[in-house]
Amino acid sequence: MKILTFVVVLVMLVGLTLALDAAEVSRTGKLVDMQGDVMVKFASSEETLPAEIGMKISEGDMIMTKADSWVFINLDGVETATVEVEGNSKVLLAELVMDEEEGTQQTLLDLAIGKVLVTAQKIHHEDSSFQVKTPTSVVGVRGTTFAVEVEGLE
Repeated sequence: MKILTFVVVLVMLVGLTLALDAAEVSRTGKLVDMQGDVMVKFASSEETLPAEIGMKISEGDMIMTKADSWVFINLDGVETATVEVEGNSKVLLAELVMDEEEGTQQTLLDLAIGKVLVTAQKIHHEDSSFQVKTPTSVVGVRGTTFAVEVEGLE
């Protein structure tokens, strides 16, 4: 009888955990315009491919641009944003999720080097966040247009 009770409780806990996780879904981005030499390293396959207009990108993917190149990314979601990754840049989509039940979104771009220009729509939920991380700081915004630049050490 104790084993049956234990199994029932375990199944209920697993079901509750899965239900809580199901509320959080990954968002995607789409490359909408670009110029020059742009590469995408996909987290799902560790494969690096030349970027193409219309290409879908997800959490964990990295965008890399060469000199005199840029790419314009449109992020999906309730509170959308656009990101322009300028030349000689490397940016990771570190977090790109939405909690459908709560109506919140978490966006974290990890800029290793280079420059991004972000236009983030006003965040409509106090628990949502849009952040850009650099090697020395983290910038959080609530809705605005801003640029973040990381220069290499000389």
